[in-house]
Amino acid sequence: MTDLDPRSVDAGAAPEPAGGAGAVRAAGGISGAAPDASAPPSPSRPAPDAAAPSEVLNREVPAGRPDDGADARAQDRARDGADAEIPASEATVFSRAYRALTLGIISVVSLIAFEASAVTTVMPVAAERLDGVEQYAFAFSGYFTASLFAMTLSGEWCDRRGPLAPLFAGVAAFGAGLVVAGSATQMWMFIVGRGVQGIGGGLVIVSLYVVVGRAFPRRLQPAVLASFSAAWVLPVIVGPVVAGTIAEHVGWRWVFLGMPVLVLLPLMVMLPALRELPPGGHSAAMDRRRILLALAVAAGAGLLQFAVQDLRWLSLLPGVAGAALLVPCVLRLLPAGTFRAARGLPSVVLLRGLAAGTFLGAESFVPLMLVTERGLSPTMAGLSLTGGGLTWALGSYAQSRPRLDAHRERLMGLGMLMIALSIALAATALIDGVPAWIVAASWVIGGFGMGVTISGGSVLLLKLSRPEDSGSNAASLQVSDALGNISLVGASGVLFVAFGGGSATAGTHDAADAAGSSGHPAAFAAVLLGMAAMALVGAFVTTRLRPGKA
Repeated sequence: MTDLDPRSVDAGAAPEPAGGAGAVRAAGGISGAAPDASAPPSPSRPAPDAAAPSEVLNREVPAGRPDDGADARAQDRARDGADAEIPASEATVFSRAYRALTLGIISVVSLIAFEASAVTTVMPVAAERLDGVEQYAFAFSGYFTASLFAMTLSGEWCDRRGPLAPLFAGVAAFGAGLVVAGSATQMWMFIVGRGVQGIGGGLVIVSLYVVVGRAFPRRLQPAVLASFSAAWVLPVIVGPVVAGTIAEHVGWRWVFLGMPVLVLLPLMVMLPALRELPPGGHSAAMDRRRILLALAVAAGAGLLQFAVQDLRWLSLLPGVAGAALLVPCVLRLLPAGTFRAARGLPSVVLLRGLAAGTFLGAESFVPLMLVTERGLSPTMAGLSLTGGGLTWALGSYAQSRPRLDAHRERLMGLGMLMIALSIALAATALIDGVPAWIVAASWVIGGFGMGVTISGGSVLLLKLSRPEDSGSNAASLQVSDALGNISLVGASGVLFVAFGGGSATAGTHDAADAAGSSGHPAAFAAVLLGMAAMALVGAFVTTRLRPGKA
């Protein structure tokens, strides 16, 4: 189951955001141009009386009304000063003014992370009990595809009504999906439950980004976003053990049925602070065109996943239909200039997809490589990647340090270079004489790079977004993340097959047998070196993160 104002390198001298504490102006917005007070009020959402969308997308983004900065500074001081004993400059995310909200956010993310790791553990058992092993992959892709649509819906909802309603609706949908999956008597019911979970997960993650942007002052946002990554560490470590124990002694269904109640407590803790958040900045109805585009993207992604998982000539039909839906709709859904790395926000969105996709594209094949080429057990192969999760959290924490705020873009470039280095180092495990532990060491490097890059990108997104557009822009970031995973993991599968690695649709066990029977180091090398090359492309994109002339 995912983050500086480049115009003001000195964080202490940077102007405060318009529209409330934690909210920020869009520096260059969609087109990456420098801000202009005479431009329309929003780069991606025109006001009701604004010009046509095609004109708005090519205009510059306003810096806000002259008195917006003063209002924002006053609200930031009011929040920071909520603890009378703590100076505003020394308030932290765990000061009394923010403690309940911070703990609630961490708890919600931790529970979602635990569910993700637990489901991966019990999924083989559930598929076998429901006699649906042949539909195994759809239990994952159903969640993923539904979340694509929900992310955009959540962004529109947050921008117009605030994050409270979509957050609670998302948690309710997530819980309902857990109940449906845990109660399923047939595999198709289980897949439907996973799809409902995906809708809930998509609503929740975008809502949480908007909460961070509106509830916390700008100087505290990096620390809060770093907690998103830190919240995954413990669940990833203990989740498989707990889920396996429950499945073995109680039953796999209780891994799903026991979760909904646990989500209620953090929501109740957060509720008083959430009610104080300002409503969305738009009074108009949600943009139906944008929601329909998101629905088409989800449908296209689903058709493509079906075609990839069923490699037959007949699968060309859904594959072509999926591509025809996906490509043009994505071009309209993401910020203009995303795929040409236009400066500013478009490059931030593009980088997120590249970082997530390259790392996951490589990580998907590393355990298989260690089992088939180096003879490690599946358990040891999986443990080789554990260090990456720990250093991911460490990298997220490191980028949140205030003294590094002025160097965020360069840090993200370093992070992408670390990802490229780690994937290339992992490929050396294919060379005789190189110890297998080189993979564990390399993933420690890559995990740190991911923490710096992913969390740094989230920080930049909030700082380049106007308050009323933070929801739709956060949705774009998450959609790019998801599409990066789809496209680059799919590209890894194509490379693996093209270089003699066997069927990309085979199960893990069958693929391991196929690869292990004769060895296919060239296939693994193609995947890893290909993903390392894409990481270098991402390193170039980091040079485009500062808004300015294209």
